[in-house]
Amino acid sequence: MEPVALVVDKVKGAVESSWDFFTGVYTRRRADISRRNPIEILKRLQREAFSDLMKLRDRQDKVERLISYYNKPSKGSPFQEASTRVRGEVDILGAMLVMNNIDHQVGDVLNEAGVRTGINSRFTFETIVRQKDTVKTELVASQNNLGFLSDGIGSPLLLSKVSYATQVTDWLSANVIPVGARCRDIGNASDITREGKGFSYISSVIPPLMAQHCGGGIGVTAKKSNVTASLAQFVSGIQKLPGSIRMGHCLGTFGKILYQFPNGTKVSLSGFLQVPKASQHISIGPLTIPLGSPQHLETPYTSIELSSLSTMQEMEASVSHGSVALSLESQLDDCSTIGGWIEMQNSNPRQLQWAVSLSDSPENEMGWGLSVGGAVENHTFWDQFQVEAFLKLSIGETQKFSFQPGLVYMRNGSSHAPAIVLRSHCAL
Repeated sequence: MEPVALVVDKVKGAVESSWDFFTGVYTRRRADISRRNPIEILKRLQREAFSDLMKLRDRQDKVERLISYYNKPSKGSPFQEASTRVRGEVDILGAMLVMNNIDHQVGDVLNEAGVRTGINSRFTFETIVRQKDTVKTELVASQNNLGFLSDGIGSPLLLSKVSYATQVTDWLSANVIPVGARCRDIGNASDITREGKGFSYISSVIPPLMAQHCGGGIGVTAKKSNVTASLAQFVSGIQKLPGSIRMGHCLGTFGKILYQFPNGTKVSLSGFLQVPKASQHISIGPLTIPLGSPQHLETPYTSIELSSLSTMQEMEASVSHGSVALSLESQLDDCSTIGGWIEMQNSNPRQLQWAVSLSDSPENEMGWGLSVGGAVENHTFWDQFQVEAFLKLSIGETQKFSFQPGLVYMRNGSSHAPAIVLRSHCAL
Protein backbone atom coordinates (compact mmCIF):
# COMPACT_ATOMS: atom_id res chain seq x y z
CA MET A 1 0.00 0.00 0.00
CA GLU A 2 2.78 2.31 0.71
CA PRO A 3 4.16 2.36 -2.88
CA VAL A 4 0.67 2.99 -4.27
CA ALA A 5 0.10 5.91 -1.83
CA LEU A 6 3.48 7.34 -2.71
CA VAL A 7 2.68 7.24 -6.43
CA VAL A 8 -0.71 8.91 -5.82
CA ASP A 9 0.89 11.72 -3.79
CA LYS A 10 3.46 12.37 -6.53
CA VAL A 11 0.77 12.48 -9.21
CA LYS A 12 -1.34 14.84 -7.07
CA GLY A 13 1.62 17.13 -6.46
CA ALA A 14 2.43 17.22 -10.17
CA VAL A 15 -1.17 18.14 -11.01
CA GLU A 16 -1.26 20.97 -8.41
CA SER A 17 2.07 22.34 -9.65
CA SER A 18 0.85 22.26 -13.24
CA TRP A 19 -2.39 24.03 -12.17
CA ASP A 20 -0.53 26.72 -10.30
CA PHE A 21 1.78 27.27 -13.24
CA PHE A 22 -1.02 27.67 -15.77
CA THR A 23 -3.04 29.85 -13.34
CA GLY A 24 -0.06 32.19 -12.81
CA VAL A 25 0.58 32.47 -16.52
CA TYR A 26 -3.08 33.28 -17.18
CA THR A 27 -3.26 35.85 -14.35
CA ARG A 28 -0.08 37.66 -15.47
CA ARG A 29 -1.38 37.72 -19.01
CA ARG A 30 -4.67 39.31 -17.93
CA ALA A 31 -2.77 41.80 -15.75
CA ASP A 32 -0.60 42.76 -18.71
CA ILE A 33 -3.71 43.24 -20.81
CA SER A 34 -5.35 45.32 -18.07
CA ARG A 35 -2.29 47.53 -17.72
CA ARG A 36 -2.43 48.27 -21.40
CA ASN A 37 -6.19 49.12 -21.15
CA PRO A 38 -6.72 52.96 -20.76
CA ILE A 39 -9.91 52.57 -18.74
CA GLU A 40 -8.22 50.30 -16.25
CA ILE A 41 -5.34 52.75 -16.01
CA LEU A 42 -7.73 55.63 -15.21
CA LYS A 43 -9.51 53.59 -12.57
CA ARG A 44 -6.24 52.67 -10.95
CA LEU A 45 -5.07 56.33 -10.95
CA GLN A 46 -8.39 57.41 -9.52
CA ARG A 47 -8.09 54.97 -6.64
CA GLU A 48 -4.55 56.11 -5.91
CA ALA A 49 -5.50 59.81 -6.09
CA PHE A 50 -8.45 59.29 -3.75
CA SER A 51 -6.19 57.53 -1.26
CA ASP A 52 -3.69 60.40 -1.40
CA LEU A 53 -6.47 62.99 -0.91
CA MET A 54 -7.77 61.21 2.16
CA LYS A 55 -4.29 61.17 3.64
CA LEU A 56 -3.89 64.91 2.98
CA ARG A 57 -7.30 65.60 4.55
CA ASP A 58 -6.32 63.75 7.70
CA ARG A 59 -3.08 65.74 7.93
CA GLN A 60 -4.99 69.03 7.42
CA ASP A 61 -7.42 68.18 10.20
CA LYS A 62 -4.53 67.44 12.55
CA VAL A 63 -2.85 70.78 11.73
CA GLU A 64 -6.11 72.73 12.22
CA ARG A 65 -6.72 71.11 15.60
CA LEU A 66 -3.17 71.95 16.65
CA ILE A 67 -3.49 75.60 15.57
CA SER A 68 -6.89 76.03 17.24
CA TYR A 69 -5.50 74.58 20.44
CA TYR A 70 -2.65 77.13 20.68
CA ASN A 71 -4.74 80.09 19.42
CA LYS A 72 -7.72 79.37 21.65
CA PRO A 73 -8.59 82.52 23.67
CA SER A 74 -8.68 82.42 27.41
CA LYS A 75 -11.82 80.91 28.83
CA GLY A 76 -14.39 83.51 29.86
CA SER A 77 -12.68 86.47 28.18
CA PRO A 78 -15.26 89.31 28.00
CA PHE A 79 -13.71 90.76 24.86
CA GLN A 80 -13.95 87.57 22.81
CA GLU A 81 -15.23 88.42 19.33
CA ALA A 82 -15.83 92.06 20.42
CA SER A 83 -16.54 94.75 17.85
CA THR A 84 -15.84 98.47 18.30
CA ARG A 85 -17.73 101.32 16.68
CA VAL A 86 -16.13 104.77 16.46
CA ARG A 87 -18.15 107.97 16.14
CA GLY A 88 -16.90 111.53 15.84
CA GLU A 89 -18.62 114.90 16.20
CA VAL A 90 -17.32 118.40 15.56
CA ASP A 91 -19.42 121.34 16.73
CA ILE A 92 -18.63 125.01 16.04
CA LEU A 93 -20.65 127.76 17.77
CA GLY A 94 -20.11 131.49 17.26
CA ALA A 95 -22.06 134.54 18.44
CA MET A 96 -22.26 138.18 17.39
CA LEU A 97 -23.50 140.42 20.21
CA VAL A 98 -25.88 143.11 18.96
CA MET A 99 -25.02 145.82 21.49
CA ASN A 100 -22.63 148.71 21.95
CA ASN A 101 -21.40 148.43 25.53
CA ILE A 102 -19.93 145.03 26.44
CA ASP A 103 -18.68 144.42 29.98
CA HIS A 104 -18.16 141.52 32.36
CA GLN A 105 -21.87 141.40 33.14
CA VAL A 106 -22.54 140.40 29.53
CA GLY A 107 -20.13 137.51 29.92
CA ASP A 108 -21.91 136.46 33.12
CA VAL A 109 -25.25 136.53 31.29
CA LEU A 110 -23.87 134.28 28.55
CA ASN A 111 -22.41 131.87 31.09
CA GLU A 112 -25.61 131.65 33.12
CA ALA A 113 -27.62 131.12 29.93
CA GLY A 114 -25.40 128.19 29.00
CA VAL A 115 -24.18 129.59 25.67
CA ARG A 116 -20.76 127.99 25.10
CA THR A 117 -19.04 129.39 22.02
CA GLY A 118 -15.99 127.81 20.41
CA ILE A 119 -14.96 124.60 18.71
CA ASN A 120 -15.88 121.35 20.43
CA SER A 121 -15.06 117.85 19.23
CA ARG A 122 -16.04 114.49 20.64
CA PHE A 123 -14.90 110.96 19.78
CA THR A 124 -16.86 108.01 21.12
CA PHE A 125 -15.66 104.39 21.13
CA GLU A 126 -18.34 101.77 21.77
CA THR A 127 -17.39 98.11 22.22
CA ILE A 128 -20.01 95.38 22.41
CA VAL A 129 -19.02 92.57 24.80
CA ARG A 130 -20.94 89.45 25.79
CA GLN A 131 -23.44 90.34 23.02
CA LYS A 132 -25.49 92.58 25.34
CA ASP A 133 -23.01 94.72 27.31
CA THR A 134 -21.45 97.98 26.14
CA VAL A 135 -18.14 99.61 27.06
CA LYS A 136 -18.04 103.27 26.09
CA THR A 137 -15.10 105.66 26.10
CA GLU A 138 -15.36 109.36 25.20
CA LEU A 139 -12.56 111.76 24.31
CA VAL A 140 -13.31 115.46 24.01
CA ALA A 141 -11.43 118.58 22.97
CA SER A 142 -13.17 121.82 23.85
CA GLN A 143 -12.22 125.48 23.99
CA ASN A 144 -14.49 125.78 27.02
CA ASN A 145 -11.72 124.13 29.03
CA LEU A 146 -9.60 127.23 28.37
CA GLY A 147 -12.08 129.60 29.99
CA PHE A 148 -14.70 132.04 28.76
CA LEU A 149 -13.70 134.45 26.00
CA SER A 150 -10.40 132.63 25.51
CA ASP A 151 -8.43 133.40 22.37
CA GLY A 152 -6.90 129.93 22.18
CA ILE A 153 -7.59 127.90 19.07
CA GLY A 154 -6.33 124.46 20.03
CA SER A 155 -7.04 122.38 23.13
CA PRO A 156 -5.83 119.00 24.37
CA LEU A 157 -7.82 115.82 23.83
CA LEU A 158 -9.10 114.74 27.23
CA LEU A 159 -10.71 111.57 28.52
CA SER A 160 -14.21 112.67 29.52
CA LYS A 161 -16.04 109.41 30.21
CA VAL A 162 -15.59 105.68 30.71
CA SER A 163 -18.72 103.61 31.26
CA TYR A 164 -19.86 100.00 31.31
CA ALA A 165 -23.54 99.17 30.74
CA THR A 166 -24.91 95.68 31.19
CA GLN A 167 -28.35 94.16 30.71
CA VAL A 168 -28.79 91.93 33.73
CA THR A 169 -32.27 90.69 32.85
CA ASP A 170 -35.05 91.68 30.48
CA TRP A 171 -36.21 94.36 32.91
CA LEU A 172 -33.06 95.23 34.91
CA SER A 173 -29.91 97.00 33.70
CA ALA A 174 -26.86 98.42 35.45
CA ASN A 175 -24.29 101.14 34.71
CA VAL A 176 -20.79 101.54 36.10
CA ILE A 177 -19.12 104.88 35.31
CA PRO A 178 -15.74 105.38 36.98
CA VAL A 179 -14.94 108.61 35.08
CA GLY A 180 -17.18 111.44 33.86
CA ALA A 181 -20.49 110.30 35.31
CA ARG A 182 -23.64 112.40 34.91
CA CYS A 183 -27.21 111.76 35.98
CA ARG A 184 -28.30 111.47 32.36
CA ASP A 185 -26.02 108.41 31.92
CA ILE A 186 -28.23 106.31 34.19
CA GLY A 187 -31.00 104.53 32.34
CA ASN A 188 -31.71 104.12 28.66
CA ALA A 189 -30.43 106.73 26.23
CA SER A 190 -33.84 106.83 24.53
CA ASP A 191 -35.36 108.26 27.71
CA ILE A 192 -33.19 111.38 27.46
CA THR A 193 -33.30 112.02 23.74
CA ARG A 194 -31.59 115.10 22.42
CA GLU A 195 -29.57 116.87 25.10
CA GLY A 196 -30.11 120.10 23.19
CA LYS A 197 -30.68 121.03 19.58
CA GLY A 198 -30.38 124.77 20.15
CA PHE A 199 -27.70 127.00 21.62
CA SER A 200 -28.25 126.79 25.39
CA TYR A 201 -29.70 124.61 28.14
CA ILE A 202 -33.27 125.87 27.68
CA SER A 203 -33.49 124.16 24.27
CA SER A 204 -32.95 120.77 25.94
CA VAL A 205 -35.81 118.48 26.93
CA ILE A 206 -33.89 117.42 30.07
CA PRO A 207 -33.44 119.65 33.14
CA PRO A 208 -29.98 121.01 34.12
CA LEU A 209 -29.53 118.55 36.99
CA MET A 210 -29.33 115.70 34.47
CA ALA A 211 -26.22 117.27 32.88
CA GLN A 212 -24.40 117.95 36.16
CA HIS A 213 -20.92 116.42 36.51
CA CYS A 214 -20.85 113.94 39.39
CA GLY A 215 -17.44 112.21 39.17
CA GLY A 216 -17.86 108.43 39.24
CA GLY A 217 -20.85 106.32 40.09
CA ILE A 218 -22.93 103.19 39.76
CA GLY A 219 -26.62 102.90 39.00
CA VAL A 220 -29.41 100.46 38.25
CA THR A 221 -32.53 100.83 36.11
CA ALA A 222 -35.67 98.73 36.31
CA LYS A 223 -38.34 98.81 33.60
CA LYS A 224 -41.76 97.21 33.85
CA SER A 225 -44.47 97.91 31.30
CA ASN A 226 -44.65 101.73 30.91
CA VAL A 227 -42.77 102.62 34.12
CA THR A 228 -39.00 103.03 34.38
CA ALA A 229 -37.21 103.65 37.69
CA SER A 230 -33.52 104.52 38.13
CA LEU A 231 -31.34 104.84 41.21
CA ALA A 232 -27.66 105.78 41.33
CA GLN A 233 -24.91 106.71 43.75
CA PHE A 234 -22.06 109.07 42.80
CA VAL A 235 -18.83 110.20 44.39
CA SER A 236 -16.51 112.95 43.20
CA GLY A 237 -12.79 113.37 43.60
CA ILE A 238 -11.08 115.83 45.90
CA GLN A 239 -12.22 119.31 44.87
CA LYS A 240 -13.29 122.64 46.31
CA LEU A 241 -16.62 122.13 47.97
CA PRO A 242 -19.51 124.24 46.64
CA GLY A 243 -20.21 127.22 48.85
CA SER A 244 -17.12 126.60 51.00
CA ILE A 245 -13.43 127.37 51.11
CA ARG A 246 -12.52 123.84 52.15
CA MET A 247 -11.52 120.88 50.01
CA GLY A 248 -13.23 117.51 49.94
CA HIS A 249 -15.36 115.13 47.93
CA CYS A 250 -19.10 115.02 47.37
CA LEU A 251 -21.45 112.06 47.69
CA GLY A 252 -24.47 112.21 45.45
CA THR A 253 -27.70 110.22 45.22
CA PHE A 254 -29.88 110.31 42.12
CA GLY A 255 -33.35 108.91 41.54
CA LYS A 256 -35.76 109.05 38.63
CA ILE A 257 -39.20 107.70 37.78
CA LEU A 258 -40.45 107.85 34.19
CA TYR A 259 -43.88 106.99 32.85
CA GLN A 260 -44.62 106.65 29.14
CA PHE A 261 -48.19 106.99 27.93
CA PRO A 262 -49.52 104.83 25.09
CA ASN A 263 -49.27 107.78 22.67
CA GLY A 264 -45.53 108.12 23.37
CA THR A 265 -45.64 111.08 25.78
CA LYS A 266 -43.06 110.78 28.56
CA VAL A 267 -43.35 112.31 32.04
CA SER A 268 -40.47 111.97 34.49
CA LEU A 269 -39.74 113.06 38.04
CA SER A 270 -36.07 113.18 39.01
CA GLY A 271 -34.13 114.25 42.07
CA PHE A 272 -30.48 114.68 42.97
CA LEU A 273 -28.99 115.19 46.45
CA GLN A 274 -25.31 116.00 46.94
CA VAL A 275 -23.65 115.92 50.36
CA PRO A 276 -20.11 117.36 50.69
CA LYS A 277 -17.51 115.66 52.85
CA ALA A 278 -14.65 117.94 53.90
CA SER A 279 -11.08 116.68 54.15
CA GLN A 280 -7.55 118.03 54.16
CA HIS A 281 -6.14 119.24 50.86
CA ILE A 282 -3.77 116.34 50.35
CA SER A 283 -3.02 114.99 46.89
CA ILE A 284 -3.62 111.25 47.04
CA GLY A 285 -4.25 110.64 43.34
CA PRO A 286 -7.33 110.19 41.20
CA LEU A 287 -10.07 107.63 41.97
CA THR A 288 -8.91 107.60 45.62
CA ILE A 289 -11.34 108.41 48.41
CA PRO A 290 -10.23 108.66 52.06
CA LEU A 291 -12.50 106.78 54.48
CA GLY A 292 -10.71 107.56 57.74
CA SER A 293 -10.75 110.78 59.70
CA PRO A 294 -7.96 113.23 58.82
CA GLN A 295 -5.43 114.12 61.48
CA HIS A 296 -5.51 117.69 62.74
CA LEU A 297 -2.34 119.62 62.07
CA GLU A 298 -0.93 122.37 64.20
CA THR A 299 -2.06 125.85 63.15
CA PRO A 300 -0.97 129.35 64.21
CA TYR A 301 -4.53 130.22 65.33
CA THR A 302 -5.51 130.54 68.96
CA SER A 303 -7.98 128.11 70.47
CA ILE A 304 -10.85 130.62 70.21
CA GLU A 305 -10.03 131.54 66.61
CA LEU A 306 -9.53 127.90 65.71
CA SER A 307 -12.86 126.93 67.27
CA SER A 308 -14.68 129.74 65.47
CA LEU A 309 -13.00 128.97 62.13
CA SER A 310 -13.62 125.24 62.47
CA THR A 311 -17.28 125.79 63.32
CA MET A 312 -17.75 128.10 60.33
CA GLN A 313 -16.00 125.73 57.92
CA GLU A 314 -17.92 122.71 59.19
CA MET A 315 -21.21 124.57 58.72
CA GLU A 316 -20.19 125.58 55.20
CA ALA A 317 -18.97 122.10 54.29
CA SER A 318 -21.94 120.21 55.72
CA VAL A 319 -24.64 121.98 53.70
CA SER A 320 -26.19 119.60 51.21
CA HIS A 321 -27.28 120.66 47.75
CA GLY A 322 -30.25 119.12 46.04
CA SER A 323 -32.54 119.56 43.05
CA VAL A 324 -35.94 118.23 42.03
CA ALA A 325 -37.17 118.39 38.44
CA LEU A 326 -40.30 117.47 36.51
CA SER A 327 -40.03 117.08 32.74
CA LEU A 328 -42.41 116.35 29.88
CA GLU A 329 -41.71 115.28 26.30
CA SER A 330 -44.17 114.49 23.55
CA GLN A 331 -43.74 113.50 19.91
CA LEU A 332 -46.33 115.39 17.87
CA ASP A 333 -45.45 113.52 14.67
CA ASP A 334 -42.44 111.85 13.08
CA CYS A 335 -40.47 115.13 13.03
CA SER A 336 -42.07 117.53 15.57
CA THR A 337 -41.33 117.41 19.28
CA ILE A 338 -42.52 119.52 22.20
CA GLY A 339 -41.02 119.36 25.65
CA GLY A 340 -40.60 121.25 28.86
CA TRP A 341 -39.26 121.02 32.37
CA ILE A 342 -39.26 122.79 35.74
CA GLU A 343 -36.52 122.50 38.36
CA MET A 344 -36.18 123.69 41.95
CA GLN A 345 -33.06 123.71 44.12
CA ASN A 346 -33.06 123.51 47.90
CA SER A 347 -30.37 126.20 48.06
CA ASN A 348 -32.94 128.68 46.74
CA PRO A 349 -36.44 127.19 47.05
CA ARG A 350 -38.07 130.45 46.05
CA GLN A 351 -36.49 130.24 42.60
CA LEU A 352 -38.01 127.97 39.99
CA GLN A 353 -36.22 127.36 36.69
CA TRP A 354 -38.33 126.43 33.68
CA ALA A 355 -38.11 125.94 29.91
CA VAL A 356 -40.42 125.03 27.02
CA SER A 357 -39.12 124.04 23.58
CA LEU A 358 -40.73 123.17 20.27
CA SER A 359 -38.77 121.79 17.30
CA ASP A 360 -39.40 120.34 13.87
CA SER A 361 -36.55 118.49 12.14
CA PRO A 362 -37.54 116.67 8.93
CA GLU A 363 -34.85 114.58 7.26
CA ASN A 364 -34.61 116.16 3.82
CA GLU A 365 -36.13 119.58 4.52
CA MET A 366 -35.32 122.69 6.52
CA GLY A 367 -35.96 122.40 10.25
CA TRP A 368 -36.64 124.98 12.93
CA GLY A 369 -36.85 125.35 16.69
CA LEU A 370 -38.17 127.74 19.32
CA SER A 371 -37.33 127.72 23.02
CA VAL A 372 -38.40 129.94 25.93
CA GLY A 373 -37.16 129.69 29.49
CA GLY A 374 -35.90 131.44 32.56
CA ALA A 375 -36.30 131.57 36.32
CA VAL A 376 -39.22 132.62 38.49
CA GLU A 377 -38.30 134.24 41.83
CA ASN A 378 -40.61 136.14 44.13
CA HIS A 379 -43.38 136.02 41.50
CA THR A 380 -41.29 137.85 38.91
CA PHE A 381 -41.05 136.28 35.46
CA TRP A 382 -38.96 138.75 33.54
CA ASP A 383 -35.86 139.30 35.70
CA GLN A 384 -34.29 136.09 34.31
CA PHE A 385 -35.66 135.37 30.87
CA GLN A 386 -34.30 133.82 27.71
CA VAL A 387 -35.70 133.08 24.25
CA GLU A 388 -34.05 131.60 21.19
CA ALA A 389 -35.11 130.64 17.68
CA PHE A 390 -33.15 128.90 14.95
CA LEU A 391 -33.31 127.36 11.51
CA LYS A 392 -31.54 124.11 10.67
CA LEU A 393 -30.19 123.38 7.20
CA SER A 394 -28.87 119.87 6.49
CA ILE A 395 -26.30 119.53 3.72
CA GLY A 396 -25.65 116.34 1.79
CA GLU A 397 -27.61 113.14 1.31
CA THR A 398 -26.25 111.56 4.49
CA GLN A 399 -27.46 114.50 6.66
CA LYS A 400 -24.16 114.43 8.58
CA PHE A 401 -23.42 118.14 8.17
CA SER A 402 -25.79 120.87 9.30
CA PHE A 403 -25.74 124.67 9.44
CA GLN A 404 -27.86 126.40 12.06
CA PRO A 405 -28.36 130.21 12.21
CA GLY A 406 -30.47 131.72 14.98
CA LEU A 407 -31.31 134.56 17.34
CA VAL A 408 -30.88 134.55 21.12
CA TYR A 409 -32.07 137.09 23.68
CA MET A 410 -30.90 136.76 27.29
CA ARG A 411 -31.88 138.91 30.27
CA ASN A 412 -30.69 138.71 33.85
CA GLY A 413 -31.86 141.58 36.02
CA SER A 414 -30.70 144.81 34.47
CA SER A 415 -28.26 143.09 32.08
CA HIS A 416 -29.36 141.78 28.72
CA ALA A 417 -27.58 140.41 25.66
CA PRO A 418 -29.20 140.01 22.23
CA ALA A 419 -27.05 138.00 19.83
CA ILE A 420 -26.97 136.43 16.38
CA VAL A 421 -25.70 132.89 16.76
CA LEU A 422 -24.27 130.59 14.07
CA ARG A 423 -23.70 126.91 14.63
CA SER A 424 -22.38 124.14 12.41
CA HIS A 425 -22.31 120.46 13.27
CA CYS A 426 -20.52 117.61 11.52
CA ALA A 427 -20.92 113.92 12.37
CA LEU A 428 -18.13 111.56 11.29
